[in-house]
Amino acid sequence: MDHIPIPILVGTLFILLCCSAFFSGSETGLMTLNRYRLKHLAKSNHKGAQRAQRMLERPDRLLSALLVGNNLVNISASSIATIIGLRLGGDTGLALATGLLTFVLLIFGEVIPKTYGALHPERVAFPASLLMLPFMKLMLPLVWLLNVICNGLLKLVGVDAQAQSGDTLSREELRTIVNEAGSTISRHHRSMLMGILDLEDVTVDDIMVPKPEVAGIDIEDDLEDIVAQLRASQHTRLVVYRNNINNPVGVLHLKRISRLLMQDKIDKSSILQYVVEPYYVPEGTPLHKQLIQFQQGRRRLGFVVDEYGNMLGIVTLEDILEEIVGEFTTDANAQAHDVQPQSDGSFIVDGGAMMRDLNRQMKWSLPTDGPRTLNGLIVERLETIPEGNTCIKVGKYIIETMEVKDNLVKTARILPISKKALKTAAKDKH
Repeated sequence: MDHIPIPILVGTLFILLCCSAFFSGSETGLMTLNRYRLKHLAKSNHKGAQRAQRMLERPDRLLSALLVGNNLVNISASSIATIIGLRLGGDTGLALATGLLTFVLLIFGEVIPKTYGALHPERVAFPASLLMLPFMKLMLPLVWLLNVICNGLLKLVGVDAQAQSGDTLSREELRTIVNEAGSTISRHHRSMLMGILDLEDVTVDDIMVPKPEVAGIDIEDDLEDIVAQLRASQHTRLVVYRNNINNPVGVLHLKRISRLLMQDKIDKSSILQYVVEPYYVPEGTPLHKQLIQFQQGRRRLGFVVDEYGNMLGIVTLEDILEEIVGEFTTDANAQAHDVQPQSDGSFIVDGGAMMRDLNRQMKWSLPTDGPRTLNGLIVERLETIPEGNTCIKVGKYIIETMEVKDNLVKTARILPISKKALKTAAKDKH
């Protein structure tokens, strides 16, 4: 190369440095592409995405081609820099050329293109695929030989390079993606998606209406009392039972007998004629399974029973849907009937209030891994039924019983403890 002018060598060296930057940036850009967005763009007939997806189907071949190209241009650049250094300054020029080339390659051939590729993978990968795809085909014999050698060595240590790891997401990973979506997904939609993901962790026991709170009619009552109850009911469906709620006859949809009520032509036989037989749901059934069962059976209400067949409460399709989309009612009084705020910052709470409902409505963090109602939580912590006003501390809440009747805590006062108070208490304790 003694006869090649220095300017041509410098120009060639510059071109090789650009090629090195291209291979380095392409490697980072292609390997850091969002695979799910890439699939979406490819299905939308985005040509660059389709080329990139085709190359990423065999990442071992892609990496081999990239490394072959990068090493070829780096070695060639080193050789030309050596010639330029020797011709300009002898041994001293050689040392300077080696050090300078190393610095330039690190900055312009590695760090900058890889950083840019990591920050803007699509902007780098899609245009780069125009050159990389034919380059991979051109280098296929050498790439194939390298893959055979490398894959054989990897198999010796139990690694199958051709096995596809897949792009499946676990539920927790999907939960993280939804939470970190930011403004891409509205807060309401994020809440709905999280509700769907949480269905598997929630059972019918967590959302059911407990047996003491189930609204129903005793078919053995006087007809006048039954009619008055039907006219005053705020529910569209009522449980019909004989003598005791534990002996349900079925479910009555008030819409079906509204005409009879208006014409005063109702009697017990006509009521029973419109009663739908009970549909039983075993306790502990996950909500996502129960939702499917409601859909398949065209049901909207089920009786939750324990292993002995005893009725525990009822669960409705609306209850499950509210776990996803939130409360349906727009009546603020209806939403807050269990909680009455006080001037001192405390809250008077109904003892039968469900823990999950309180946490969701008040943004509290009361424990939900044990009893499902406030009454149950208090009794569990005290390990006895309180006889009068009793005060306990649960996490960052002070709970004081106010009314106890029929072995149940009817009302209690809850006072959330501020973070400042918690820190002060912790210092005093130490």
